[in-house]
This record gives sequence, C-alpha cells and structure tokens, in this order.
Amino acid sequence: MIDRRTFTKAMGLGTGATAVSPAGLQGVSSATPASSGIDADTPGTHTAFPSLKQVKAGLLNVGYAELGPAHGPVVICLHGWPYDIHSYVDVAPLLAAEGYRVIVPYLRGHGTTRFLSSRTFRNGQQSAIALDIIALMDALKIHKAVIAGFDWGSRTGDILAALWPERVKALVSVSGYLITDRKAQLEPLPAAAEHTWWYQFYFATERGRKAMEDHDHRLRLTRLVWDLVSPTWNFDDATFARTAAAFDNPDYAAIVIHNYRWRLSVADGEHRYDRYEEKLATAPSIAVPTVTLDPEKDPFTLPGDGSLYRDKFTGTYEHRTLTGIGHNLPQEAPTAFAQAVVDADRL
Repeated sequence: MIDRRTFTKAMGLGTGATAVSPAGLQGVSSATPASSGIDADTPGTHTAFPSLKQVKAGLLNVGYAELGPAHGPVVICLHGWPYDIHSYVDVAPLLAAEGYRVIVPYLRGHGTTRFLSSRTFRNGQQSAIALDIIALMDALKIHKAVIAGFDWGSRTGDILAALWPERVKALVSVSGYLITDRKAQLEPLPAAAEHTWWYQFYFATERGRKAMEDHDHRLRLTRLVWDLVSPTWNFDDATFARTAAAFDNPDYAAIVIHNYRWRLSVADGEHRYDRYEEKLATAPSIAVPTVTLDPEKDPFTLPGDGSLYRDKFTGTYEHRTLTGIGHNLPQEAPTAFAQAVVDADRL
C-alpha cells in the first residue's frame, strides 16, 4: 500500500480518483494510447503456472515461475501482500506471447521460497526484499530487466530503480512512488486515513502476530483484506485458496509482522541494510523509463491522477488510471497491466 506520508498529503486534497474517458484498454481511463495492442485476456483465464523452479540466490532458495523464450528480454513481476505469484497468472502468458522471458518470484516468506539458514533473521524491511531481487537476477545471470509490481512489489521496484538503475530497463509501478519514509510514518494521520491502515496497527500488537501465526485466523484476515481493497473484483473461493496456499510458508508470519512493525519503527532492522535505508530516507528520484498505474477502486489510491508523486519520476514517464479496478491490479486487469509493461519497455 502507499506510504502514509503521501496519504497524509492526499487527505488534505480530498479522496477518490478522477476518471476520464476510456482509452480502449481494459479499465484504462487516463493514459497515453498504447504503442501496441496486446490481445485481450479475460481475468481468470489461467489458474496455474506450468511449473515452478528453484534457485539459490543470496540468503534464499527462491521459488519462481518462468514463462516465455529463454533468451527473450526479461520482465520480473513482483507481488504484494496478501498475495502471491498468482497475481500474474494471466499477465505472464500475455507477456510471454510478446516474446518476453517472464520471471515471477515468491518474495521471502511466501510460497516455496525458503531461507538457506535457520540462523538468518526473518527480516521484512524494504531494502532486504529489494536485495533479494538483485540476488535473484545475479543467480539467473540477468543483468537488466523490466521490473513490474504492485504493493510490496511496487515498493521493491521503486527501490531497485532508485538505487540500482543500471539493473532496471524500465519500471511499471502500481500506485506510483512507494518507498517508505519511516520518519514520516511516526506522525499521526486524520482518523479516516488511520482507519484504512487498521491491519498495520493490528500487526504491531501481539494479538496481530498470533492471528498471522494461526492458520484459520490468517485466512480470515487476508480474505477480509482482499474483499476490502478490491471491492469490485468478483473472485471465487478457489482463486483465493490458490494464493492462500503461499501463506503456509513457515516464515510467512515472521516476515509480514516484521515488515509492518519495521515501517512503524516498533521493530528494528539489521545494520547490514543501514546504508541502503539511509539513501532511501532521502526519497531518491527515479530516472528510468516508468509507467505508473492507479487502480481507481483501491482505497489507497491517491487523488490527483498521479500528480502527488509525479515529481519523483524524472525520466520518460506515463501515468494511467484504471477505472473500476481494485488493489490487486495485475490479476483484476491483466491485459492493461501487460500492456503497461510493453509500453514502459518502449519508452
């Protein structure tokens, strides 16, 4: 979800997103017309990836899906919370059909991704997750890739583009600029905005931790989040269950709880990441070619049609708002997301 500092600014300007006339793509309301036309795919067309792979990368043995030609230009698609690689189950085939080599990894604590050592601290801070992706690229001998993500995946993509621009050919970032400002997060928001972040505060308590560690409580909580942040998405129980299986990872609760507690400064990070966090605290700009996407029905979408974070993207840039779409944008609007990847690659 978006950074609370940006959300504070937004609350002073009103709520909701401004929609304009459709531009032809699924759900797109404000956009520069697409440079090519991906064949439309109905959400839910695919339910699984053909196979999963594993590779040792940095601190992890990373589980990932891979589609498309082995020597095609690379796209790495990054999921958020509480989601998994199935957010891209329809996006990946669309991009593979366009000739891309598509890599969709489980983030640390999710699915088949495992820590190599039981002694490694289960750290969910933003720079640690970003470095996981650098390690994955190194392990797969990928020098440069288009990075595309939402939620935790947007934040990770933003960080990669800001700190390692030489590794990022182009960026697709849902909800724009999501690099966390921990100092700003210490300040209170208007009550209505704080209400939107209820789960973040819940996770700061021991009750929240216990809920995430308990299988049944975890399923009910994450299902509620899906319903709240994607109010127009008519998904079925099987769709949720396919993703929820990734939450059975033995490190899932620890990573999720630490991620949100670290953001609120009620949990410490590791000193090994201090130099990266110091750079991120300056809110570095992003100069790689970028397409930002705002899902109109996501309660975290800012007003202003991307204007509140526009100045953070200093390179070639396009913004699009997807009407009628909620937080899990790639799974709700796979054609529009895939088109954004192709267009970002051509900026």
